[in-house]
Amino acid sequence: MRIIVGLGNPGDTYKGTRHNVGFETISKLSYDFDISMKNNRRFRAYTGEGRIGLESVMLVKPMTYMNLSGEAISAVLQFYKLPPWSIIVVYDDVSLPVGEIRVREKGGANGQKGMINTIAQLGTEEFPRVRIGIGDKPPSWTLSDYVLSRFLREEWDDMIKGITKAGDAVQLILKEGTAAAMNVFNKRIPKEPPPAESPLKPEEAQ
Repeated sequence: MRIIVGLGNPGDTYKGTRHNVGFETISKLSYDFDISMKNNRRFRAYTGEGRIGLESVMLVKPMTYMNLSGEAISAVLQFYKLPPWSIIVVYDDVSLPVGEIRVREKGGANGQKGMINTIAQLGTEEFPRVRIGIGDKPPSWTLSDYVLSRFLREEWDDMIKGITKAGDAVQLILKEGTAAAMNVFNKRIPKEPPPAESPLKPEEAQ
């Protein structure tokens, strides 16, 4: 069985915030694959068991709040006697533009507090993860205020695309492995070329 974890904060106060894109990805997978979620007090998480393709999975939304996400994840792994590499963690990343995703086989937390706690609880960085870009914070904002803010209207389309791509990446990891998903989803979108220079002479282009 594979454990698919989305990081976020519980409760209506945090619904729709940048920090909760991991939760939103789990909600989409739950809907797409008809996996019902319920409050599982044993793990302090909402969980649901089902199948994605040929793989038996458990979807997990920790209810411990972001900073203690690893406690719920560790409890699930210990109960089912599963190794850390059996999880796939989906979470937000301020270092990526809104809606871009990156897939990794392992790595550090890059300052994301839910991942800091997860790595500490599991005692390893070696587990797959899918990072969803939420954009860099404005200079005048604190990081904590920014990640708990909601997306701007003009960001909605990119945010929805990012959550959809993250769900697709999870499915590909399950089907073909993390390396295959990295090859597909880690390609950077090329920037538009700068406009061609005016063919007019400087004095004519005023």
